[in-house]
Amino acid sequence: MVTISTLTQIGLWLLALGAVLGWPIALRHISPNALGRLGITSPKRVLQAHIDFIMMGIILIAVGAAVPALPTWIAVSLAFGAIVNPLLFLPLAFRESWSKALPYQAASIISFTAMSIGTVAAAWHATTL
Repeated sequence: MVTISTLTQIGLWLLALGAVLGWPIALRHISPNALGRLGITSPKRVLQAHIDFIMMGIILIAVGAAVPALPTWIAVSLAFGAIVNPLLFLPLAFRESWSKALPYQAASIISFTAMSIGTVAAAWHATTL
């Protein structure tokens, strides 16, 4: 049996979630008002989450496969950023004004910082092996 890194496993789950989030986008083409009935006022945010989950999943799969023995702190930083970044689009699907709230902005800064530090640290670690 082949074992894969935890980071790669998380990436596969994010990729799967991104694929599943394609269904609300498809539903919009079948029933344009369906998302509105669910309280979604900004469907483009669902599309952004769909794309971002897929991209973040691919990033984690690639990093996990290329550098399977990452230090835990780097893997945690990457996983945290890759999970939270796309999640931040979903509240905005219901209320765009939440982007101006301090907790939302703080979460965004923390998440982007974690992803930035994690990717740079992973690249640095990979080049020092």
